[in-house]
Amino acid sequence: MSSAPRLPGESAPETAESIPRHLRYTWDHEWLVVDEGNATVGITAFAAKALGDVVHLRLPEVGSWVEAGESCGRIESLTAVSGLYAPASGRVLEVNPALTDDPRVVNAAPYTGGWLFRLRVENIAGALTADAYAAHCAHTEGDRR
Repeated sequence: MSSAPRLPGESAPETAESIPRHLRYTWDHEWLVVDEGNATVGITAFAAKALGDVVHLRLPEVGSWVEAGESCGRIESLTAVSGLYAPASGRVLEVNPALTDDPRVVNAAPYTGGWLFRLRVENIAGALTADAYAAHCAHTEGDRR
Protein backbone atom coordinates (compact mmCIF):
# COMPACT_ATOMS: atom_id res chain seq x y z
CA MET A 1 0.00 0.00 0.00
CA SER A 2 1.35 3.38 -0.97
CA SER A 3 1.10 6.26 1.46
CA ALA A 4 0.03 9.76 0.53
CA PRO A 5 2.85 12.31 0.15
CA ARG A 6 3.42 14.52 3.17
CA LEU A 7 2.75 18.21 2.93
CA PRO A 8 5.57 20.63 3.83
CA GLY A 9 5.78 20.89 7.60
CA GLU A 10 3.74 17.72 8.14
CA SER A 11 5.41 15.29 10.52
CA ALA A 12 6.38 11.81 9.44
CA PRO A 13 4.81 8.83 11.19
CA GLU A 14 6.48 7.94 14.49
CA THR A 15 8.85 5.01 13.98
CA ALA A 16 11.56 3.46 16.12
CA GLU A 17 14.11 5.30 13.96
CA SER A 18 12.39 8.70 14.23
CA ILE A 19 11.84 8.68 18.00
CA PRO A 20 14.62 10.64 19.76
CA ARG A 21 16.60 8.14 21.83
CA HIS A 22 17.81 10.60 24.48
CA LEU A 23 14.28 11.35 25.70
CA ARG A 24 12.00 9.38 28.01
CA TYR A 25 8.30 8.90 27.30
CA THR A 26 4.93 8.23 28.93
CA TRP A 27 2.05 5.99 27.92
CA ASP A 28 0.09 9.23 27.33
CA HIS A 29 2.56 10.43 24.66
CA GLU A 30 4.44 13.07 26.61
CA TRP A 31 8.24 13.21 26.57
CA LEU A 32 10.80 14.56 28.99
CA VAL A 33 14.52 15.05 29.18
CA VAL A 34 16.25 15.71 32.50
CA ASP A 35 19.36 17.86 32.83
CA GLU A 36 20.79 18.57 36.31
CA GLY A 37 17.46 17.88 38.00
CA ASN A 38 15.37 20.04 35.65
CA ALA A 39 13.10 18.44 33.05
CA THR A 40 11.89 19.84 29.77
CA VAL A 41 8.47 18.39 28.84
CA GLY A 42 6.56 18.17 25.56
CA ILE A 43 4.24 15.95 23.57
CA THR A 44 5.46 13.47 21.01
CA ALA A 45 5.14 13.71 17.25
CA PHE A 46 2.68 10.80 17.51
CA ALA A 47 0.43 12.87 19.81
CA ALA A 48 0.82 16.03 17.73
CA LYS A 49 -0.21 14.15 14.59
CA ALA A 50 -3.18 12.50 16.32
CA LEU A 51 -4.41 15.85 17.64
CA GLY A 52 -4.09 17.74 14.38
CA ASP A 53 -3.54 21.49 14.27
CA VAL A 54 -3.05 22.76 17.83
CA VAL A 55 -4.89 26.05 18.36
CA HIS A 56 -4.77 26.58 22.13
CA LEU A 57 -2.79 25.36 25.13
CA ARG A 58 -3.56 25.53 28.82
CA LEU A 59 -0.25 24.87 30.53
CA PRO A 60 0.51 24.65 34.25
CA GLU A 61 1.35 27.94 35.94
CA VAL A 62 4.95 28.78 36.81
CA GLY A 63 5.48 27.93 40.47
CA SER A 64 2.71 25.33 40.58
CA TRP A 65 3.31 21.72 41.65
CA VAL A 66 2.51 18.93 39.18
CA GLU A 67 2.21 15.28 40.09
CA ALA A 68 3.48 12.48 37.83
CA GLY A 69 0.61 10.93 35.88
CA GLU A 70 -1.89 13.62 36.88
CA SER A 71 -3.58 16.15 34.60
CA CYS A 72 -1.72 19.46 34.48
CA GLY A 73 -3.17 21.17 31.42
CA ARG A 74 -5.07 20.86 28.18
CA ILE A 75 -4.25 20.87 24.48
CA GLU A 76 -6.93 21.99 22.04
CA SER A 77 -6.83 21.36 18.32
CA LEU A 78 -9.31 22.05 15.54
CA THR A 79 -10.76 18.57 16.04
CA ALA A 80 -10.09 17.52 19.65
CA VAL A 81 -9.34 18.51 23.21
CA SER A 82 -6.81 16.39 25.06
CA GLY A 83 -5.55 16.36 28.61
CA LEU A 84 -1.89 17.05 29.30
CA TYR A 85 -0.37 14.78 31.94
CA ALA A 86 2.77 15.45 33.93
CA PRO A 87 5.49 12.89 33.16
CA ALA A 88 7.17 13.65 36.49
CA SER A 89 6.41 15.30 39.82
CA GLY A 90 7.90 18.69 40.51
CA ARG A 91 7.59 22.46 40.58
CA VAL A 92 7.00 24.23 37.25
CA LEU A 93 9.89 26.58 36.48
CA GLU A 94 8.93 27.91 33.06
CA VAL A 95 6.41 27.59 30.25
CA ASN A 96 7.38 27.99 26.60
CA PRO A 97 6.62 31.66 25.77
CA ALA A 98 6.74 31.01 22.01
CA LEU A 99 3.56 28.91 22.25
CA THR A 100 1.48 31.86 23.44
CA ASP A 101 1.73 33.52 20.04
CA ASP A 102 1.86 30.36 17.92
CA PRO A 103 0.70 27.07 19.47
CA ARG A 104 1.16 25.38 16.06
CA VAL A 105 4.88 25.11 16.91
CA VAL A 106 3.83 22.02 18.91
CA ASN A 107 2.87 20.36 15.60
CA ALA A 108 5.81 21.66 13.59
CA ALA A 109 8.57 20.90 16.10
CA PRO A 110 7.29 18.76 18.97
CA TYR A 111 10.77 17.69 20.11
CA THR A 112 12.51 21.07 19.82
CA GLY A 113 10.79 24.47 19.69
CA GLY A 114 7.42 22.97 20.66
CA TRP A 115 8.41 22.01 24.21
CA LEU A 116 5.67 22.87 26.70
CA PHE A 117 7.16 23.50 30.15
CA ARG A 118 10.14 22.92 32.42
CA LEU A 119 10.05 21.68 35.98
CA ARG A 120 12.35 20.92 38.89
CA VAL A 121 12.00 17.14 39.10
CA GLU A 122 11.27 15.47 42.42
CA ASN A 123 10.07 12.10 41.10
CA ILE A 124 9.88 10.32 37.75
CA ALA A 125 7.71 7.25 37.68
CA GLY A 126 7.42 4.75 34.85
CA ALA A 127 9.19 6.62 32.06
CA LEU A 128 9.59 4.57 28.89
CA THR A 129 12.74 4.22 26.80
CA ALA A 130 12.58 5.10 23.10
CA ASP A 131 12.30 1.41 22.17
CA ALA A 132 9.45 0.79 24.62
CA TYR A 133 7.67 3.92 23.39
CA ALA A 134 8.06 2.83 19.75
CA ALA A 135 6.45 -0.51 20.61
CA HIS A 136 3.62 1.35 22.37
CA CYS A 137 3.05 3.54 19.30
CA ALA A 138 3.02 0.51 16.99
CA HIS A 139 0.42 -1.14 19.22
CA THR A 140 -1.66 2.06 19.41
CA GLU A 141 -1.57 2.46 15.61
CA GLY A 142 -2.84 -1.11 15.31
CA ASP A 143 -5.75 -0.29 17.62
CA ARG A 144 -6.88 2.49 15.27
CA ARG A 145 -7.29 0.26 12.23
